[in-house]
Order: sequence, then C-alpha cells, then structure tokens
Amino acid sequence: MNRSVIFDSPFLLGFEQTRALVERAAKAAESYPPYNVEDRGDGRLRITLALAGFAPDQLEVTLEDRQLVIAGRRDGQPGKDEDAYLHRGIAARGFVRTFVLADGMIVDGALLQHGLLHIDLAQPEPERHVQRIPIRTAG
Repeated sequence: MNRSVIFDSPFLLGFEQTRALVERAAKAAESYPPYNVEDRGDGRLRITLALAGFAPDQLEVTLEDRQLVIAGRRDGQPGKDEDAYLHRGIAARGFVRTFVLADGMIVDGALLQHGLLHIDLAQPEPERHVQRIPIRTAG
C-alpha cells in the first residue's frame, strides 16, 4: 500500500487514523451503482444513488465508525428466467457502496423515490474550544 507523503509531515501528529480513512476511501472506486453528491448549503449534503428496480426491503443503510455503508441485494424475481431477456441493460446484481464521513457529520435520513435513494447528511458547525495551558516552572 502506498504511503501518503502529506501525512508524513512531522507537523501532523496523530493523523494515522486519517491516513487509514483516505486509503480506505481510495479503495472504494467501484462505479456501480452510479451516484451523485450534492452540496445543499449550510453544511448539508445529499448522496443520491440510482437504484432502479430495488425495493426498500432489498436495501440497507448503516453507519459505523464514520463509514456510511449502502448495500443492496437482489434475490432474483420469481418467474423471471434469465433466458427470457433479449437484452439486459439494467444491472441486476447486489452491491456495497461506502462513504467515509468527516467527524461530526450526521445522517439525517434516507428516502427511496422513483428509483433513486437519497441520503441526507448534515455537518453542524463545530464548537470552537480554546484551552489555555498553564506554564509551570521547575523548582
């Protein structure tokens, strides 16, 4: 695995976990299903995945340790024989799509509408903390 030069700076301390997140996100380069990420302003984002033919009970959206995972499974359609298709351009396979979220980002909800799965995210403004460190003297 290639090591990112930017995180090797001596001024960036404690960013090993961030490096791991960047490397994990780089591995998730699969192109199915297609998706959009939309900036909705005020720290809000919307991820939209094109999921034609998926029912809500075939989809699962989970959030674990800042990783948003969207998974879909296809159980095959009863009475549909693979040989019946003259052309099959709509993918009928399962998938797992992952997104790594920034600290503090929350998932507001998910909506399946007209073959599109919309996942709304928000990142509230973090509180600013200034901590004064007392200086002790020796002796």
